[in-house]
Amino acid sequence: MLILISDAFDASLAEKLKRFGEVTTDKDRQAEAEVILIRSKTKATKEYIDAAPKLKLIIRGGVGTDNIDKVHAKEKGIVVHNTPKASSIAVGELAFALMLAVPNRLIEGHNSMKEGKWIKKELKRTELYGKKLCLVGVGNIATEVAIRAKAFGMELTAYRQSDKPYEHALVKKDLKEAVAGCQYVSLHLPKTEATTNLINKEVIDAMADGAVLVNSGRGATVDADAVVAALESGKLGAYATDVWPSDPPKDDYPILKAPNVVMLPHLGASSKENLLRIGEEVVQIIDGFLKGDK
Repeated sequence: MLILISDAFDASLAEKLKRFGEVTTDKDRQAEAEVILIRSKTKATKEYIDAAPKLKLIIRGGVGTDNIDKVHAKEKGIVVHNTPKASSIAVGELAFALMLAVPNRLIEGHNSMKEGKWIKKELKRTELYGKKLCLVGVGNIATEVAIRAKAFGMELTAYRQSDKPYEHALVKKDLKEAVAGCQYVSLHLPKTEATTNLINKEVIDAMADGAVLVNSGRGATVDADAVVAALESGKLGAYATDVWPSDPPKDDYPILKAPNVVMLPHLGASSKENLLRIGEEVVQIIDGFLKGDK
């Protein structure tokens, strides 16, 4: 069996996988591969899948699988897996770091010091303590954010379509009701037809004036024009994001030049510890696949 590591994983993973067969990072051998490991860079489209006639298993090292044509993979009998639990701490910590950076004026403070300025009086801070946070989506990553938010004394609400109880927050099925009056909103949604541009003008208008919107889910879940308009009017106090409609975003993507934006180049799942956890989960998935586990 040939295992193709198509994207960047921890350097130790290749050695761990050798017990299952030959391991390569040579993308020119895609047609020979029975197992392909990807992260965000490789797009497993219909054409990509068809170019690998021996393919039996695709593993996405990370949470989302929107870069895989799952319907076509299923039609061809190819199993698709992700590693949903591995990235929870890494992405959750980053989301909370973004939430801390905005009210503490970390970016402005650092940049002003580098420029030789001392603007202590101009940089007014606010606290997370006592503020209302809505988690939009309540999966593994949102739960890590919830744990940290509770430790900071924040009041939590959440949005999801399921009626299943959630121990960390009061869940509402209406998005505008969930974000109503919230000073912080943290997005943890996959990219689907239903979630694309879900955060629009009407949803933003339901938030508290000056609210901070944090996105560590998917860039396409926000209506970029609505976010920019809200930032310019002051309805949104800030937009802090690690995710984009594409990696990297197009030069004309409006949020890139909007005011009061904190931006990162999709660093969420790239911690050293997380890459090791992803590798461990990949090994377990392949082992179970070969044993016929469902």
